[in-house]
Amino acid sequence: MPSDDRLLAQDIEAYLDRHQHKTLLRFITCGSVDDGKSTLIGRLLYDSQLILDDQVSGLRKDAKAGTEEENLDLALLVDGLAAEREQGITIDVAYRFFHTERRKFIVADTPGHEQYTRNMVTGASTADLAVVLVDARKGVLTQTRRHSYLVRLVGVRRVVLAVNKMDLIGWSRDEFDRIVAEYRAFAARLGIKEVQAIPMSALKGDNITRQSDHTPWYDGPTLMQHLETVEVANEAASGPLRMPVQWVNRPNLDFRGYSGLIAQGTVRPGDAVRVTPSGRTSTVTRIVTFDGDLDEARAGQSVTLTLADEIDISRGDVLCAADAPAEAAAQFEADIVWMADEALLPGRSYLVKMGAATVPAQVTEIKHRIDVNTLDEMAAKVLELNEIGRCNLAFSRPVPFAPYAETPDLGAFIIIDRISNATVGAGVIHFALRRSQNVHWQALAVDASARAGLKQQKPACLWFTGLSGAGKSTIANLVEKRLHSLGRHTYLLDGDNVRHGLNKDLGFTEADRVENVRRVAEVARLMSDAGLIVLVSFISPFRAERRMARTLFDEGRFFEVFVDTPLEVAEARDVKGLYKKARAGRLANFTGIDSPYEAPEQPEMHIHADQVSAERAAAAIVERLAEAGLFRA
Repeated sequence: MPSDDRLLAQDIEAYLDRHQHKTLLRFITCGSVDDGKSTLIGRLLYDSQLILDDQVSGLRKDAKAGTEEENLDLALLVDGLAAEREQGITIDVAYRFFHTERRKFIVADTPGHEQYTRNMVTGASTADLAVVLVDARKGVLTQTRRHSYLVRLVGVRRVVLAVNKMDLIGWSRDEFDRIVAEYRAFAARLGIKEVQAIPMSALKGDNITRQSDHTPWYDGPTLMQHLETVEVANEAASGPLRMPVQWVNRPNLDFRGYSGLIAQGTVRPGDAVRVTPSGRTSTVTRIVTFDGDLDEARAGQSVTLTLADEIDISRGDVLCAADAPAEAAAQFEADIVWMADEALLPGRSYLVKMGAATVPAQVTEIKHRIDVNTLDEMAAKVLELNEIGRCNLAFSRPVPFAPYAETPDLGAFIIIDRISNATVGAGVIHFALRRSQNVHWQALAVDASARAGLKQQKPACLWFTGLSGAGKSTIANLVEKRLHSLGRHTYLLDGDNVRHGLNKDLGFTEADRVENVRRVAEVARLMSDAGLIVLVSFISPFRAERRMARTLFDEGRFFEVFVDTPLEVAEARDVKGLYKKARAGRLANFTGIDSPYEAPEQPEMHIHADQVSAERAAAAIVERLAEAGLFRA
């Protein structure tokens, strides 16, 4: 007869095996502030008896005297930040893992406040289902619609409409039906077809894990019953192989592998693979994991693949099925959710992280923004905080991609500010713009070095920046005269002169200033390619645009010249009368008055124009260029 220990071991093994093969549902709770999201998750955990005794004791200790067991503040089980407990709101995304006999769950409790929309998008990005809460007293609100739009945007197809706090409206069936009808009509316009509406009280526990006696007119499932039985299809497993390379694994000279999470499809040793975007091909020899080699790996698994051939593969490349490779493109139509206080400006250079690749990019056009209440398409030149817009996005080089609807891992991206390194936006790709497939670099027989050699100089860009009236144009003009006298080939792009032609269609809004600098930077790059020493004299008040201009030139070929003049000195000069107009309110968006100037932090040349003459400044700049080896003085 087997011993008790052996029986116990068998029971444990059987339990672990059963638990290991349970399906996993990732879901998110979202909605407006105070709709009861944290309380709902706390109730799910509490009624499922998944709360430790010390946590329950802590809830009772925090409760007011005489508080009944069913009225404990269950939101405290989820709200972990001190600020959340103090304010009674959710700020960060809180993830909780729990399980029942039928399924495992990972739930993301996301904030309802509009200012924390970015956190909500983070939680929704990996969800299979969204529980959208509505306060029965308030009905469908703007934030309800915004969150529903966002969950649909990131690919969530299944929604539970949790009409909460029904006890506070007397469990009115008519009010419940009115809210459900309004929400279903909105969801249908979004393309959300699977909506399960449940009347509930998260605080009291009605229709959460048990059927409520207060809703005899409701014959649908409880929330837990629905979560346990809703189908979760792994659509990613059925497509062709897609594995973004996150790391080139080279622990020693005898091993080279390519590590990453399989985003789509399956792979086996012997399979032919193609690298996107390079197009190189090889064959998989091994599938390596920490626990040993595998005969097969599928979507959702992190593995290291070794190949039969030593080919050039870098982080950000994608290993694909050889007969069905991923596309690569540099321009896309995408939906973007803007998450920063400072508006998204077309033409401004950002970093975009898509998969494992991080690439400089810019929004070239905002086609429209979305009114989340009406879903109308509104004209927009910029995107403000929490606005959603359809945009054209241009990368600095082709990147592997797939439409988000097909492969989320290859179609989602975040936008990073190049100066602060903060995440300022997120988006999903719809498709590549056709022109990005049709426009290619034309190989030319005469290159930049040949043109520069003919002129016996090295091309460069001198970027003069400073306040209006600082003396930029004066110094730049003197520098060009000195260079011309030395036989150097130059061209001066002056801010006022360029606005008479190339940029005459631009005004002085922040968005127009960004485009003004972008165009001039591209022209300066072309002139530099022609072998010229280009002088650019522009206020160019924003660091982001000056940094963008710098990226267009090779290392050591861009010189930022900060003509540093105190505002009071520049204003006292007021050669053009602009400061006087700005002070009188007749000239809007004037740098230094009602529009900021962001001084360079590490310019190649810093000219204190109130302390040195323009002639001496020009001489010092020319000397610096000669020292840099651009020409022989």
